[in-house]
Amino acid sequence: MRQDDADGARQATAAPGSHLPAIELRGISKAFGPVQANKDISIRVMPGTIHGIIGENGAGKSTLMSILYGFYKADAGEIFIGGQKTAIPDSQAAIAAGIGMVFQHFKLVENFTVLENVILGAEDGRLLRPSLAKARAALKSLAEEYELNVDPDAVIEDIGVGQQQRVEILKALYRQADILILDEPTGVLTPPEADHLFRILRNLRAEGKTIILITHKLREIMEITDTVSVMRRGEMTATVKTAETSPEELAELMVGRKVLLRVEKTPAVPGKPVLEVEDLRVTDSSGVERLRGVSLNVRAGEVLGLAGVAGNGQSELLEVLGGMMQATGKVRVNGQPIDLSGPHADGQSRRNAGIAHVPEDRQRKGLIMDYAAWENSVFGYHRDPAIQRGPLMRNAAILDHAETQMQRFDVRPPNPRLAAKNFSGGNQQKVVLAREIERGPDLLLIGQPTRGVDIGAIEFIHQQIIALRDAGKAILLVSVELDEILALSDRIAVIFDGRIMGECAADTASTQELGLMMAGISSGKAA
Repeated sequence: MRQDDADGARQATAAPGSHLPAIELRGISKAFGPVQANKDISIRVMPGTIHGIIGENGAGKSTLMSILYGFYKADAGEIFIGGQKTAIPDSQAAIAAGIGMVFQHFKLVENFTVLENVILGAEDGRLLRPSLAKARAALKSLAEEYELNVDPDAVIEDIGVGQQQRVEILKALYRQADILILDEPTGVLTPPEADHLFRILRNLRAEGKTIILITHKLREIMEITDTVSVMRRGEMTATVKTAETSPEELAELMVGRKVLLRVEKTPAVPGKPVLEVEDLRVTDSSGVERLRGVSLNVRAGEVLGLAGVAGNGQSELLEVLGGMMQATGKVRVNGQPIDLSGPHADGQSRRNAGIAHVPEDRQRKGLIMDYAAWENSVFGYHRDPAIQRGPLMRNAAILDHAETQMQRFDVRPPNPRLAAKNFSGGNQQKVVLAREIERGPDLLLIGQPTRGVDIGAIEFIHQQIIALRDAGKAILLVSVELDEILALSDRIAVIFDGRIMGECAADTASTQELGLMMAGISSGKAA
């Protein structure tokens, strides 16, 4: 885009209350080979509003916004900013037109400071000192105006994901973005962090910014947006005022059928203990004790939900049980002791013991992103005689099995030869879940099962977890979504600062009681 075009686009940006849309997309289409990601999509986003875009994984939401941000070029269609037709061939043109985007997986340099990340690509000249001084002053002003407080000198890898997200928003605002696109912004946030993000978004809206929120969480849509557009299979199916719709109506528009927004299950019939944990302790490389004498058990035919704010030891517990981290204490599965010397790179001993593990971070610990879906479908199970013949793998058998898994778990697109990195986050999660659940393990360790997953897939995943429970399997569930813990669990344990604060039966638990334990106040109750 020429500079005068960019300036014109910025000048034409519609003010709040204007009859001109801040953004208008007309007839946008985009295909990736045989896959039609977007088909003749038109949408209008009014200035000074929060406009939600929802749809199942693979519906084309992120592709559409990537076109608006210049990451992809549309095969057909036009983009108007503030009523003026605007060419956006790349992200620099989008930024020049006043558009900023916060991606689901942050685009930050982890060993740079907050300040360095903010000015990266927006330096004023060859000398960094003036740019850093200018950015420091700007960050202080933005932090005060929008509640975007973050230490400018902190290194990215040393701060939490909630603060990293604030850095991404600061980057966009520092570049004077009037239009802000957020792709699944709460997928990696705890409930308190999500609440803080919503306060930030309301402040931005009050200042006249236009916000597009891509999410699959209906509660968030109903709470924060003014208008919502629904996408299904690459097409725009509806745009409605949020105040004039309901979660049930939106779910049906997304999926094309009625969706249960609750988990249907019969009472559990627990059997013998499958997992027994006694006095488990973990100390990290910095000498900090992350698990401080954790003891718990999970019986056959039940789901034990582990509730807690992220960072209180639940991740370490899953990694110890999954053979990825060293610990002291005692762990038995089906009465047999488990080696805690870790890490066990291939996880074979855990799988031989009947343990399957769905890690919290699917991209770093559940998949090899550059490998195809069919290759990822057998990681950890590659020694199975059904798919290995001597030193060689039976690739045809693996492909057939992967295709079956992808159809059963509705992975989109259902192409086992596609690299894992080319699937949406929710479909990546389905690949991992299919691999672990299909094996019928005695014990399923599952972390954040529906993080970044759409409403239709959430319903399916929850059904699979309950079906596994009803088949007599033991399930240890870790989730920062308290609603998910309450819906799926038969018993709930709460972890705080590496200790189990208490347990309660799920059918008698209250959010107030659980919230107190999550804050470190013991209820004194046990299931």
